[in-house]
Amino acid sequence: MKLGIVFEGGASRVYFSCGIMEGLEREKIMADVVVGASAGIANGVSYVTRQSRRNYVIATRFANDPRYMGLRHWLNPDNRCYYNLSFVFEEIPCRRLPFNFRAFQKWPGQVFAAVTNVQTGKAEYLPVPRDGRSFKVLQASCALPILFPPITINGTAYMDGGIVNSIPVQPALDAGCDKIIVVLTQPRGYQKEDSRSMHVIAKKYAAHPAFAEALRNRARTYNQDLARIEELEKEGRVFVMAPPYPLGIKRTENDPQVLSNLYHLGLSTFDAQLGALRHYLEA
Repeated sequence: MKLGIVFEGGASRVYFSCGIMEGLEREKIMADVVVGASAGIANGVSYVTRQSRRNYVIATRFANDPRYMGLRHWLNPDNRCYYNLSFVFEEIPCRRLPFNFRAFQKWPGQVFAAVTNVQTGKAEYLPVPRDGRSFKVLQASCALPILFPPITINGTAYMDGGIVNSIPVQPALDAGCDKIIVVLTQPRGYQKEDSRSMHVIAKKYAAHPAFAEALRNRARTYNQDLARIEELEKEGRVFVMAPPYPLGIKRTENDPQVLSNLYHLGLSTFDAQLGALRHYLEA
């Protein structure tokens, strides 16, 4: 059996998914193909290296550190991002809470990050490189409009993969996965409503009309993604794990207790569904 796992994005909501990751690792359920958007894949790489608990430590020790995020980082001309990119993607994984780069390099599976091409406004699924420590592809997948600058990779500007495809199941299907676990950060039945603020943000990217159009269509494409996941679930092709209720937090939530609660909600949700998950995997 070839197993895939897909992690939805959602910024701080993804700490719910991190609890799911710990449960999967604890039960030795390790996928062959890991795909995610935005914070889903940025945290998902620690699941790949069997370091899921790193995500909890980041949430409770570093997320509220002034060096992690804040307006002053966005105003810094050398950063221009609400998150301190060098602290988040270099200092933490290389020095303060080491990421196992060797295990990541040796892992035999595939890891993809969803990104949005700023020029075309289309989703792309980039392999996460194993031979470097810059995490540039992860930065691109996390690059929320306004809060991040576009991230350039090989001459192409990218932004948050969740703009076009928050639940990137297609790479797992294309890779020939027989079973796919999909981890959502919104409860079942959720539907994204069209947002006036997204239309305002789209105007900021008028120089890239295809990208601006993708921003304006954000709610519609997200709801289409959900509908597709529901169909795949009915067909028995995916197993869905989702929060039992709306998480009700802001995108940049950094309260350690709130994030800890999210993490443990994910872990308890995993435990509640473990029997059904095993049945799905063994069927």
